[in-house]
Amino acid sequence: MTNSRVAIIGGGLGGLCLAQGLRRAGVEVTVYERDRTPGDRLQGYRIHIDPTGARALNECLPPELWETFLASASGSGRDFGFLTERMNPLMVMETPRGPDPLDNHHSISRVTLRELLLTGLSDVVRFDRTYERYTREPDGTVTLHFADGTTENADVVVAADGGNSRVRKQYLPHARRIDTGILTVAGRFPLTGETRAQVAPRLWRGPNMIIPPRGCGMFTAPQEFGQRDAGGDGAGDYVMWVFGASAGRLPTGLSGMNGQELRDTVAGLVATWHPDLRRLVTASAPESVSLLPIRTAVPVDPWPATNITLLGDAVHSMTPMRGIGANAALRDACLLTRALRGGTDPVTAIAGYETEMREYGFAAVRRSLRAARQFVDDSRLARVAFRGALRLAGRMPSLRRKALS
Repeated sequence: MTNSRVAIIGGGLGGLCLAQGLRRAGVEVTVYERDRTPGDRLQGYRIHIDPTGARALNECLPPELWETFLASASGSGRDFGFLTERMNPLMVMETPRGPDPLDNHHSISRVTLRELLLTGLSDVVRFDRTYERYTREPDGTVTLHFADGTTENADVVVAADGGNSRVRKQYLPHARRIDTGILTVAGRFPLTGETRAQVAPRLWRGPNMIIPPRGCGMFTAPQEFGQRDAGGDGAGDYVMWVFGASAGRLPTGLSGMNGQELRDTVAGLVATWHPDLRRLVTASAPESVSLLPIRTAVPVDPWPATNITLLGDAVHSMTPMRGIGANAALRDACLLTRALRGGTDPVTAIAGYETEMREYGFAAVRRSLRAARQFVDDSRLARVAFRGALRLAGRMPSLRRKALS
């Protein structure tokens, strides 16, 4: 146990998981969150928690909250499909369920998971506190400055304030986050008894990667919020679709388009695709359609450890193409909890954490960027080879891991 006062900037999943872990270890911790209330950040979609994320939650959460997580989450053992633009299957990957929840994959509403992580932290999380900058004091502590003119002092500061982290911009100004040149348009196809009958069951039974001959791609995933996982933003159940391509293959002026114009643009780009895929787009409400540029961190060389550190997207933000960003943030939180509760000098503890975090975090950034580029690969030959590899892996289970690595 350490006597250090830990300040966490940002109350997202990683920051709150860290707060739970430190609180459980008896470390004095405070979270400063810019949202005015716990309900401000309503993001009605489900996220995938893999075994790495599950083990982090299990270690950081009190036993009763871990059980609540298991009761709220559903097993994401549904098949993951790789399909052509004509809905022909290339490979369907199964995720079997095991007896140990630590070894399983879970699906949970982001809203529900954030509410769970906030449980028991009412005296720890301070809302409506917009962080602006820090200054160092002669005694080695750090003073945090907020937009409302107030200040707070801490022995250790953890940046958990996302890809646009203000802490990182001051602390590691050379750590860049760049535009990948990939643009995505996302929308929601509402799922009702009537609309389910309008598209192939493959599209609402599990997630899918749509791989056309070249230059673009589409990801689809059902988002269902049952009684056990009531999170969401009131939109009801739906299939989320995301169409992506390199900026050069898309019409100009996307950033100035409204939802209907974006929807119609994508509908035109998929006009020759399977009718069910086109229907996902054309039947989506215009207000559910938005433009999402894809950005990524650039790996940086090691920096000298101090009593300021970073976790999650604040240091290793990545593209969403592999769906591992949240799990990497939870892993960071668990590893940093272990370091800070160990009773050693905080800077020494942080140095050990950062050495390990940089290795797996930036490796994940590279894998995610590779997947994003593959998603929009403009080489017909490369796309034919990729589709062929998936077909072969679909027939030979031993090749599946290699095909997706």
